[in-house]
Amino acid sequence: RLEDWFHERTVQGKEAQNQGWLEYLYGIVLAKSNSTDDAKDYLVKSVNLNPFNWSAWLELRDLLGTVDALRTISPTLPPHLFAIFFHLDANVSLYQTSPSIHSNITELLIAFPTSPYLLTQRALLHYHSKDYDESESIFSSLITTSPHRLDSLDHYSNVLYVMHNRPKLAFLAHLATSTDKFRPETCCVVGNYYSLTSEHEKAIMYFRRALTLDRNFLSAWTLMGHEYVEMKNTHAAISSYRRAVDINTRDYRAWYGLGQTYEVLEMHHYALWYFQRAAALRPYDKQMWQALGACYEKIDRPIEAIKALKRALMAGMAFIEPTAAATISSSFGSGLSSSSDAYNTNVFLDPEILYPIAILYETLQDFDEAAEWMELVVAQEEGPAVVHPDEQSQSQSQLDDAGGGGEGGQGTGVTVTTSRARMWLARWAFQKGEMGKAMELAGELCQDGFEVEEAKALVRDLRARMEAEGG
Repeated sequence: RLEDWFHERTVQGKEAQNQGWLEYLYGIVLAKSNSTDDAKDYLVKSVNLNPFNWSAWLELRDLLGTVDALRTISPTLPPHLFAIFFHLDANVSLYQTSPSIHSNITELLIAFPTSPYLLTQRALLHYHSKDYDESESIFSSLITTSPHRLDSLDHYSNVLYVMHNRPKLAFLAHLATSTDKFRPETCCVVGNYYSLTSEHEKAIMYFRRALTLDRNFLSAWTLMGHEYVEMKNTHAAISSYRRAVDINTRDYRAWYGLGQTYEVLEMHHYALWYFQRAAALRPYDKQMWQALGACYEKIDRPIEAIKALKRALMAGMAFIEPTAAATISSSFGSGLSSSSDAYNTNVFLDPEILYPIAILYETLQDFDEAAEWMELVVAQEEGPAVVHPDEQSQSQSQLDDAGGGGEGGQGTGVTVTTSRARMWLARWAFQKGEMGKAMELAGELCQDGFEVEEAKALVRDLRARMEAEGG
């Protein structure tokens, strides 16, 4: 056995004379046998003996399921240039998007300014941060400088798909096909194009072709699951997503897809577990927490739903302004505390998250708290720099510390959601006997273009009540 041979070499003091290749191969064998810890040990030995074997670094990266696992093995790695690249690659594969990682790429680009690999990693960082415009810009420049490089082109096609950029996606599919039509990346690019044109059968055909070329090509399994969801073939979608998470347990898209599929089947407790896995992998992605909150609501757990939706607000602000997210973390993280801290952030808050929180408070019969959140929904029409009425005396410098903003005027304008919130507030004021406020809110609604008929009915009721009281 190889393990006995390695032990014998160690006893004889000849371990340092090994070249690292057998350790690398044995690590792969152990990984295939699900002996993850032993596989890590042998791959670490391999990269210490032969740090130029990049394949060993990549195999080691694939065994790291969490950032903590990466931190654990870091002290055992050799002080080598490839170790720096490994840390970068591992962090990107773990969907880390912290400023320190961007700084590391910037430093490496100083030494390797035209490296397609480093530029691709930067594009992927922006992609994971949902900064699609910047990611697309970097990928586009890479296509110009390295038109026949197909590595990570499937991710570029994902960016173009999300941006609904059909012309560029068509060009990319043509370019990839003319370069090498027998690469799984090419098949995924073409599949994404057909998916964008709603030709789901053709898209699945190309994703299957990608898997024929590489059975473990993660993107193809995940994207094929998405297509099956579009075709309402939930059984096939679940099968595809499960294959994806078997290949890579870090793929939050597959976990999220499983949650969505089980929601379609109205198996909300199953969906909840998968959404929790997705949120654990992407704690700063508001979409994960919104799905989790909606799932909690459907299984009649409003308190947990509120906590999840408040985490979604935090996550949304973390992408825009980390300082603001930190300012309210104690309030939003714990669930049912007062929402007053939320008013002190000079950042935009998503009304599509705020409104469900308000409705959940209404479900809990906490109408005063619901009213505060409804007021916050309406306030987003004007954009950031929203301050609670009781906190008007707070200085502008304090507001800047809370959100660093001054970016007022970037609100949503009047939307269906903000109109519904205004209608709720008008009815609440009517119930409390605040006729003037209710009339003002209803009058604003009559001019919005949304909820107009209900607003007119409320105005009639208000006038009747006021006439009755006046008479």
